[in-house]
Amino acid sequence: MTNTHQHGGHRKLLRQIREIMAAEGSAQKRLDGLVEAIASNLQAEVCSLYLRRPDASMELWATHGLAPTAVHVTTLEAGEGLVGETVRHARPLNLPDAPGHPAFSFHPETREDPFHGFLGVPVLRGGRLLGVLVVQNREARHYSDDDVEALQNVSMVLAEIVSSGDLLSKRELEKVALRPIRAEVLSGLRISDGLAVGRAVLYAPGRVHSDIIADDPEAEKQRLSTAIADLRRTVDALYQGKGNRLGGPSREVLEAYRMFANDQGWLDRLCEAAGSGLSAEAAVERVRGEHRARLLSAKDPYLRERLHDLEDLANQLLRHLGAIEDIEELPEDTVLIAREMGPAGLLELDRSRLKALVLEEGSPTSHAAIVARALRLPVVGHVTGLLDRLSTGDTVLVDGEKGIVSIRPDAATEEAFRALVSDRRQRRVAYARLRDKPAQTRDGKRITLSMNAGLRVDLPQLEESGAEGIGLFRTEFQFLLSDHLPRQSEQMQLYRDVLEAAGDKPVVFRTIDLGGDKVLPYVAHERESNPALGWRAMRMALDRPGLLRYQLRALIEATARRELNIMFPLITTLDEFRAARALLDAEIKRMGRFGKAVPSSVRVGSMVETPAIVWQLEGLLKDADFVSVGANDLMQYFFAADRENPRVSSRYDILNPGALRMLGHIAKLCHNAGRPVSVCGEIAGQCAEAAILIALGFTELSVPPAAIGPVKRMILSLDQKSLGTKLAKWLEDGSDQITGESQGSIRTNLLAYAQENGLPL
Repeated sequence: MTNTHQHGGHRKLLRQIREIMAAEGSAQKRLDGLVEAIASNLQAEVCSLYLRRPDASMELWATHGLAPTAVHVTTLEAGEGLVGETVRHARPLNLPDAPGHPAFSFHPETREDPFHGFLGVPVLRGGRLLGVLVVQNREARHYSDDDVEALQNVSMVLAEIVSSGDLLSKRELEKVALRPIRAEVLSGLRISDGLAVGRAVLYAPGRVHSDIIADDPEAEKQRLSTAIADLRRTVDALYQGKGNRLGGPSREVLEAYRMFANDQGWLDRLCEAAGSGLSAEAAVERVRGEHRARLLSAKDPYLRERLHDLEDLANQLLRHLGAIEDIEELPEDTVLIAREMGPAGLLELDRSRLKALVLEEGSPTSHAAIVARALRLPVVGHVTGLLDRLSTGDTVLVDGEKGIVSIRPDAATEEAFRALVSDRRQRRVAYARLRDKPAQTRDGKRITLSMNAGLRVDLPQLEESGAEGIGLFRTEFQFLLSDHLPRQSEQMQLYRDVLEAAGDKPVVFRTIDLGGDKVLPYVAHERESNPALGWRAMRMALDRPGLLRYQLRALIEATARRELNIMFPLITTLDEFRAARALLDAEIKRMGRFGKAVPSSVRVGSMVETPAIVWQLEGLLKDADFVSVGANDLMQYFFAADRENPRVSSRYDILNPGALRMLGHIAKLCHNAGRPVSVCGEIAGQCAEAAILIALGFTELSVPPAAIGPVKRMILSLDQKSLGTKLAKWLEDGSDQITGESQGSIRTNLLAYAQENGLPL
């Protein structure tokens, strides 16, 4: 039989299946007709359908050729037999001698002992395995590639029909693992504090209805070829800097996109699927499902990462086919479920309907995380396997305080969680009553509580939170969220808006901190093996000062006749700070020469983010008017743990004695030099860490707006001198006061102290 004849016969099979499934009758009758039609078309003596149960076992649902009495009786344990092998590898298993395979498992009630030829194909939908379709023959037969292709196409059609809910009754659906139904509690990373209850919405393009089976395969192949050509042109335009439809990824990422978009193996699989009777859209979905199931089971992390590239390309290809559309409107009480989310994408969503965000990836210090905190949006990240465990509409409880996500909870669990949400709401009301109250410890130490910001959306919270100013305005956000270099006038307008919102409260602008994980989509950059230790922040600004001078002019003009508080990021040497300050002085003089108004006064500060500058601090304090401790980077470099790597980002604890001694050293030197020092890293907004910072002698904290209320409540209950005395003893003893063992953190001691002294942490 020629390939043309085989393809024609297989397309006839797809049409036959469509007719069988559309006919009247019970689900069992239609499934029996399905396996009989497949066996006849593939000249197989047996065709059987196994569907996956919620406990991962496989149940025989229909058969032609095996004992009919085995249907709904034969059950294979998870991983058992050749069906289990097909599941484990998520790819077809083609054997000429099935009984000779070491994984062969014999169930006498099926009466399958005479059959040798075996072909098993996974039934996949969206990468999720629903079952296995099997054909068998008595003789030792190795099925042809066309037979494998035909069975894969049938399995995809079957997956869509079963998943639609039109075939099986509600009672029958409960026996099949079409979607997870059990309650689960998943752990992740705390990214943004808060509690939320809502319904899951998967952040992926919504499918537009499209027929699965095509009447004209050649026309579908042509549609697919046209879409692939369009996709290639899009990727090439991105690579050459002519567009940003894929979100402006780096050149390295675009090279990967180009490689995959031109991968002949991927393209051949798409064309084969379309030519065998599937629509172009269904062909893309089928090939994506196969790749996804295979790569998710891979142990190699590199291979699993490639899944992201393939899925993105598949989405782009479906968009060119006109088969998908983006979410236009979120439902009420949305808990958005995504693999990753950028800050721009997050800002585009309807905040009134968005209650929380849960990510398979994500880190506490990513830009999306900082935006989420500004929006007071609970976020939990790095939840492994999240997208495969959820379906749109599932109830989700998000605990951003503990980094826990509960999905499909029972009624009692949901009720208890809603009580926690209500309690937190009442606490926010209590915090609001503290808004205008000075942050002063019980023993009279006055603490300045400012807020971190970087977006216009942050500005209303300056008044709402009771913050005493903006201790850190991250100017790079304007650059990162724009698809072009912001003009000087655009920068100046943002800075004026910030100053106007602040009124007479101080604002500290940090100059652009780019490089490392902060890459501009419209500026070329080179790949670095370790970006955190590479060409970033002031190193980049001083080597290529044009962008920094451009920004300095906007800052100087925006603060005309006002005080300009400015600080430079990631200073590692005194020469870097002096060079940056010289650039600022030169720009102020330049503005004066042109007759433009300049700031009435200028205070120039430095971030303390590296151990290197800590040990040059005495010299820095002679030149700087103030310093601010950027604890995120400082702790990253101190512990040699990448804060963007979820595997190691949680391995350090700010309450480690070594880290605290370094912070105490900074506070002492600044106090002796009479220079103001603040802490503006995320730790300043966590009550336990903030209490220790105050005990070390820090009296200025700049925190996320949502943290001002809880931190102020803690300060009002704190006796700074008492905790300072205890802290000195803990650091001197070096042991846990509860267990007596050597301590890697003073956290246990602090929690015991807080309980004894009524300190709310």
